Amino acid sequence: MHHGNDYGGRVHWTDQTVRPYGRGMSPASTGASATVDAAAPVPAPEIPSADSRMAPGGPGYRRMSLALFLAGVATFALLYSTQALLPLISGDFGVTASDASWTVAAATGGLALFVLPMSALSERFGRRTVMTASLAVAVTVGLLVPFAPSLGALVVLRALQGAALAGLPASAQAYLAEEVRPRALVTAIGLFVAGNSVGGMSGRVITGWVAQEWGWRVAVGVVGVIAVVCAVAFRLLLPAPRHFSAGSLRPRVLARTVRDHLADPLLRRLYAIGALFMTVFGGVYTVIGYRLTEAPFSLPQGIIGSVFLVYLVGTVSASTAGRLVGRVGRRGALYLAGATTAAGLLVSLLDSVVPVLLGLVLITAGFFAGHAVASSAVSRTAVHGRAQASALYQSAYYVGSSAGSTAGAVAFHAQGWAGTVGVGLLAVLGVVTITLLGSRAARVAARRQPVPA
Repeated sequence: MHHGNDYGGRVHWTDQTVRPYGRGMSPASTGASATVDAAAPVPAPEIPSADSRMAPGGPGYRRMSLALFLAGVATFALLYSTQALLPLISGDFGVTASDASWTVAAATGGLALFVLPMSALSERFGRRTVMTASLAVAVTVGLLVPFAPSLGALVVLRALQGAALAGLPASAQAYLAEEVRPRALVTAIGLFVAGNSVGGMSGRVITGWVAQEWGWRVAVGVVGVIAVVCAVAFRLLLPAPRHFSAGSLRPRVLARTVRDHLADPLLRRLYAIGALFMTVFGGVYTVIGYRLTEAPFSLPQGIIGSVFLVYLVGTVSASTAGRLVGRVGRRGALYLAGATTAAGLLVSLLDSVVPVLLGLVLITAGFFAGHAVASSAVSRTAVHGRAQASALYQSAYYVGSSAGSTAGAVAFHAQGWAGTVGVGLLAVLGVVTITLLGSRAARVAARRQPVPA
């Protein structure tokens, strides 16, 4: 299995020029000849060196970080704009919690379904182009959501919105993998994930207070306007890519790339871990509003929306994931994230506001740390077709969100909050089990390594 970004000098042939695979180094740096025909040498095109990639403190890095941070804000604000409003939507349309939860599951399901095709478009037309188009369509649909005449129409609009947003996550991670130096990649992706957490928090807090005064329709409309501002700023700030090479849109090439990624045991484990972490998160935050509106809490909608300020904890844990991996390693960070999430689930069982808030803090910190570690590991592991590798992770991740939203709501309807916690604990157990299997596989691989003479 090939790990990391050390490609061992692998090259591929394009016409008559030898190019390094994936790192953008000059032919001289790989020891390869620049041409095949010595009698008629063709000058090798200038390829940006790995040193020209962005790094903290370097040119363009701050603009890039802010642009993708704002893209993350817009993505999560739109994607989960109805989550804090589910009790109001249930009351307006006269439906149950599990029915209303489809306004969340449809958006995340649409994203999961379309993220792979959108990643293929980004391989052909460029990361920045696809991200810009995705945001443009998503914010347009977001401005139509407040006018949905029925729950069915609302679910359809939300599914379209999720499908449009599918161009963001995988393309953003592929952009970072190509334009940022490898050692800074975890930190850069952590900042993008931090933008997700801020978007999720601000969308829920704003909708909570706005809905308390003017209803859920005005609330989601306000989120749509905020997303428009973020989308415009993103397009103005994001630096043009320097290391992108257009790929093929041929289905056979795409299928072969996907097959290669799914054949990699490490990538399969990372996909499953992302899905399971998101199962916990989706279930908890879909149901928490219903729990806090009931006795013994009976909190108003504005206060329930403010509960999502705990997302700030996720902003911190995601942006510091790189340092955590540096101290305890990737698998150690995943163990710690899983343990933190499980502790939060157990603490949240207590019927008091303070333990519930503490539980949400721990769940949020564990989830965002685990997500940042797993998603950055995908980008570092894939040596080709990075957009497809990230797309498969995002697809699994949002399938987990849809499954968690639905399973958490059904469990809450049947067993109350304890049922939702049970779903979450099973998912965390899956994360720990998969990570243990990864540790075992790493030990076996190490024993098989030949001993140098």
